[in-house]
Amino acid sequence: MSNPHPLIASVDMGSSSFRMIVARVEELNGQSQIYLVDTLREPVRLGAGLDANKYLDDASQARALLALQRFGERLRAFESHQVRAVATNAVRVARNAAEFIAKAEAALGFPIDVISGVEEARLVYCGVAHQLPTGHGKRLVVDIGGGSTEFIIGEDYEPLAMESLYIGCVSTAQAYFADGSISAKAMKNAIMAARKEVAVLRRQILDMGWTHAVGSSGTARALAEICISNGFTDHGISASGLAKIREHVVQAGHLDAITLNGLKMDRLPMMPGGLAVMSAVFEELEIQHMEVTDGALRQGLLYDMLGREHNDDMREITVAQFLHRYKIDAGHAQKVRDLAEMLFKQLCKQAPVLKEQLPMLRWAALLHEIGLSIGHNGHHKHAAYILGNADMPGFSKREQAILSTWVLAHNGKLGKVSDLAMTPTQWAAPMCLRLAALFLRRREVEALPDIRIKLLENGLQLSAPRPWLHSHPLTQYSLETEVEQWEKIGLTLGLSTRR
Repeated sequence: MSNPHPLIASVDMGSSSFRMIVARVEELNGQSQIYLVDTLREPVRLGAGLDANKYLDDASQARALLALQRFGERLRAFESHQVRAVATNAVRVARNAAEFIAKAEAALGFPIDVISGVEEARLVYCGVAHQLPTGHGKRLVVDIGGGSTEFIIGEDYEPLAMESLYIGCVSTAQAYFADGSISAKAMKNAIMAARKEVAVLRRQILDMGWTHAVGSSGTARALAEICISNGFTDHGISASGLAKIREHVVQAGHLDAITLNGLKMDRLPMMPGGLAVMSAVFEELEIQHMEVTDGALRQGLLYDMLGREHNDDMREITVAQFLHRYKIDAGHAQKVRDLAEMLFKQLCKQAPVLKEQLPMLRWAALLHEIGLSIGHNGHHKHAAYILGNADMPGFSKREQAILSTWVLAHNGKLGKVSDLAMTPTQWAAPMCLRLAALFLRRREVEALPDIRIKLLENGLQLSAPRPWLHSHPLTQYSLETEVEQWEKIGLTLGLSTRR
């Protein structure tokens, strides 16, 4: 960034609200600090638009797209590297997510990543940790969203355990208070249902222990505001304060009759659901008091962006952990990575737009043999499954899908990845990985020949020294077989030799 005070922005497409923050980045003594410039919030209630079959209805999509268009206007002067937008639980579970995301990206004007629950938890903690002082021991962070609740135990800037449950203020409100009525029985059932989910984590969280509990995001802040405004507690949220709020809303009997100070009208429809989930968390985890912070997912996104710029990319850490966990032959993986990168850089000279894919290619190459931890036969399929479904902190669902597809394409028949043939921006990187794996199939340490490739309209032209190919008949045969594989999905691999 050439600007001495660059701007960055994050967009959090939550199941309850959409939020955007714009911040200024200032560097001092090698450290980056974020200063808030602008905020926008839209009570979209996207999660309320999920029907019984998990499809986002037209009305909720329309609300979302209008909000994103407004956000997009504010971000119109921003470049892609200055903005990070993510969607959470409502889009994670929606069966028509792909269709919706395509429209949402057009409305916003920037790519949108759908993130996993664990990745959401990591980013929440990142945002919270940068808002709180260090050196105060372990903290339990609870983030109740519209459709999911994240639990993180961490110390200072390091998350130690992260979990996500499918309980939230919008989903609980829909399930137990859909018509606005609030009975004692409905509140009890809502709390017990949430406690049943939290109970799965109870032992792990209690055994790890923490010195203080922290609530983040809208539900926690809304409940804290009610507790303070009505004199139920001096700060934060207390167990006794929650009990008084429950007593009031049950006596009111309906949303329209609630008269609590500090309750904002746009949060009224979700409040009973959030109250039930927070009550369940307090009861199941034996919490008496919880502090509340402004730090949340959207701030975490900004700090994560800064980390990526300053070589502190969580994705690098995740890949390194996977290399160790799955006992990947790191030496061979690095050779494949280096060769794939060398080939790909030749193509980048012709098409500079490809350069942004280089990090993903490096990670795919390092992890391309992860499936061997399950079995040799079909190991590329095992690898694709792991990379597509494992919890991979730092990676979005879109990025995991790319890794999964590229690794699947590195071996075997290409028919299973025929969609790659659509444009060079889709097939160039995985084909370089495939060629690198082919040339290094023998796994022996030897000098490779001068391999040259260039982009064709719908494929690659590859050339190698004739003497080297003659002395490596298996590689030559494999390359000739490759020509047929590429043809089957509509791509061309041209082969030529030189002295």
